[in-house]
Amino acid sequence: MSKNYIAHVKKLDDGNWAKPQLLLDHLKSTSTLAADFSSKFNSADWGRACGYAHDAGKGRQRWLEYLVNNSGYGYDEYAHMEGKSGNREPHAIYGAVLAEKVFGKTVGRLLAYCISGHHAGLPDWSNALGAGRGAMQAQLAAFEGKADIDTEVIMQLEQLKPDKIPWCFTDGLDAALWIRMLYSCLVDADFLDTEAYMNPLMKLDRSGYSSLAELESHFDTYIAELEKSADSSRINSIRSSIRKKCEAGAAETQGIFTLTVPTGGGKTLSSFAFALKHAIKHNLDRIIYVIPYTSIIEQNAAVFKTVVGDDQVIEHHSNLVEEDTTPQARLAAENWDAPVIVTTTVQFFESLFAAKSSRCRKLHNIVRSVIVLDEAQLLPVDHLRPILDTLQLLVDRYSVSVVISTATQPAFKSRQLGNVSFKGLKIKRELMGDDVGAIYENLRRVNVLLPQDLDSRREWDELAEELKAHKQVLCIVSSRRSCRELHALMPEGTLHLSALMCAQHRSETIATIKTKLKKSEIVRVISTQLVEAGVDIDFPVVYRAFAGLDSIMQAAGRCNREGRLKCGTVVVFNSPVNDPPGILRKAADTTRSIFAARAEDPLDHRLYKRFFTDLYWKANNLDREDIIKLLTPTRDDFGIYFRTAASRLRIIDDTSQKSVLVRYGGSEQLLSLLQKKGPERWLMRKLQRYNVNIYNHEFNAMIAGGRLQELHPGIYVLSAASDYSNQIGLLVDETTYEPEKFIL
Repeated sequence: MSKNYIAHVKKLDDGNWAKPQLLLDHLKSTSTLAADFSSKFNSADWGRACGYAHDAGKGRQRWLEYLVNNSGYGYDEYAHMEGKSGNREPHAIYGAVLAEKVFGKTVGRLLAYCISGHHAGLPDWSNALGAGRGAMQAQLAAFEGKADIDTEVIMQLEQLKPDKIPWCFTDGLDAALWIRMLYSCLVDADFLDTEAYMNPLMKLDRSGYSSLAELESHFDTYIAELEKSADSSRINSIRSSIRKKCEAGAAETQGIFTLTVPTGGGKTLSSFAFALKHAIKHNLDRIIYVIPYTSIIEQNAAVFKTVVGDDQVIEHHSNLVEEDTTPQARLAAENWDAPVIVTTTVQFFESLFAAKSSRCRKLHNIVRSVIVLDEAQLLPVDHLRPILDTLQLLVDRYSVSVVISTATQPAFKSRQLGNVSFKGLKIKRELMGDDVGAIYENLRRVNVLLPQDLDSRREWDELAEELKAHKQVLCIVSSRRSCRELHALMPEGTLHLSALMCAQHRSETIATIKTKLKKSEIVRVISTQLVEAGVDIDFPVVYRAFAGLDSIMQAAGRCNREGRLKCGTVVVFNSPVNDPPGILRKAADTTRSIFAARAEDPLDHRLYKRFFTDLYWKANNLDREDIIKLLTPTRDDFGIYFRTAASRLRIIDDTSQKSVLVRYGGSEQLLSLLQKKGPERWLMRKLQRYNVNIYNHEFNAMIAGGRLQELHPGIYVLSAASDYSNQIGLLVDETTYEPEKFIL
């Protein structure tokens, strides 16, 4: 009888077994949740069937015997998790086989991808690309006819056959994205229902959010107080007019918008005003800010928390618990259920192409949202085509609106690049209308000095002497090695900013910089490019190592930001080291070619279209890893290569990096709790602020030297506080590879 089959079991603190969660109860609850989630994109029947079939493989006598034989009741306190080691009994593949048997090859196969991978991750269809035994084709063949699943489970499933797909799939990423969204609904529903049984108190951590209408009331009150207390300066007047234009544009129908405003124009609050009021107008669920640098995340999240409340905003920029290393870590994975999400470009876009259950879990909460791409010019060129295609699909299929917000607007509209057609995006309109040029002229506050010889180089010691002559100066270089070398030549008290400093350390350093600037104290800063986009610091003088036009102009945005001076000074110099190879070098070369004739105004916003068009043309491939081909279903067997695509689309190659928790400031107490409690969701959110990414050879050297300890599976912690400097961050041997354009 099916009533005897068990989905999950757990031990109580006293060592006794709790009442088990029966299989049919879990299947029905997961089915209901998955249907609710997928109804947001007209796929409720598919979510319902997927939720019911996912654990159907536990409706077998062999599964029940397996639980009893392994522990007397259940093989461990998280009996639902398929293992990575040991002799464990599979169940997911049986549900996938059953789906194809009950629903037929077409419907069943669409569901089988989700069901077979609901713990192990979305699979490749075949092993043609090296997926090995994880490929679904081989698994379906191996287990076909072997599933002796309870008849009541089968009868219930037979009543749930989906009617038809919600729309006719177009070529490209359409079908694969829909399957991944359906998979997200299943995974989140499964984990939430499992969590409700395993740890009912954790449900409290996923509730209590305000409606967007309530947040709007808080926002309007905040703006009224801000304008009441703000100086009646020309810049504040311009910022107010920009925000009001954004609020007026919120009434537009959904689509893709650009917000082109120079640095210092108040894009953060203006874009938030649009997003909030647009979401309410169209009955959407949340706002998602996608930002390239954690330094901006910290700053913007702090602004949003001040405006709408700390408990309404989730910062998500770390993958510390997303490696599926333990059942506890998987249940703690982020699902983006808050009304305001602030995340990184890496986290957002790699998740949209991910295969792992923990990374895909949150994706269905992107549906019915407003996505603000802050500093959108930093999207990775090598993956630009699949990223833009996916953004367009989110708008066309999933009730999403997108705001492309930047001072250096990239050329994302469709166009012809040489002999290649650039598909691009269907831009609805610019939120500033025809006023973009006038806004740039009205907010012009600096003079940019280019080097007399675009190819000449300056040595660090020469540059250091020049920087010492300034009381307040910011110098931005292109790598963390350059940052440390130049910082070492500067006077004591010079501040340092790089990605080897944890988020909390960077936030405190930026706060110190702001205080010193406000008090007119001596403050000299050497930084990598993490400070140049969106961080609202205001120096009278800024130096920038030669780079792409977008980087130079973003650096200029840290100079005379508030217009207190008649004109600030931005000095562009050629550093003594070569630009990193790849797109960063191409961007710098593109800029040199633009300025070679000396006729161009560096501050003319119209140059950005030319710069980005030339840069995209110079790129060897806007889909370097053939992601679109991998995710386009084959005609004969609907074969999709989810796992291979996920492994190839890397904004930062996480196979070459490891995350380390450092001992800095208030992390000690949190690390003690981690050791005692394990990776609970609230705790891992807090620990994101004490995370640093390092390269594998640095990680291996630290392990060999006993400088790291594995506090929990896959979670590494610095052994001694002495290996973290309060001036420059984590002490590691330097490397020459610097993908610091994006920071997890």
